[in-house]
Amino acid sequence: MKRKIIVDKIIICLDKILRYCGSCSYEDFRNDQQLIEACVFNLSQIGELANKIDGEFKEYHSNIPWKKLYGLRNRIIHDYEGVNFLLIWEIIKEDLPKLKTQLTEISNNMKDTEIA
Repeated sequence: MKRKIIVDKIIICLDKILRYCGSCSYEDFRNDQQLIEACVFNLSQIGELANKIDGEFKEYHSNIPWKKLYGLRNRIIHDYEGVNFLLIWEIIKEDLPKLKTQLTEISNNMKDTEIA
């Protein structure tokens, strides 16, 4: 899969999560099973996509936490019942906006023809 396509798909997932949680509080989040499931699904998608990025690209963009993204995906997929919703909330509020900014900048500087 082309690198730019992967990065852009990650950005789409990030946009969804940030839009879903835009104005809600942790209490709102914690009490809305549908919202949790939507966010956790998109986080798992992000991890899966991050794993498809080739090593050279990951090395060049080492400021992106590629391994952590895939690691979070693994924790979600293999232990959904044990997912710490406060941790997920903190990731959404503290880490995802920065990640979206970083990946958007990377995407904007990529050519559509770049391949993995």
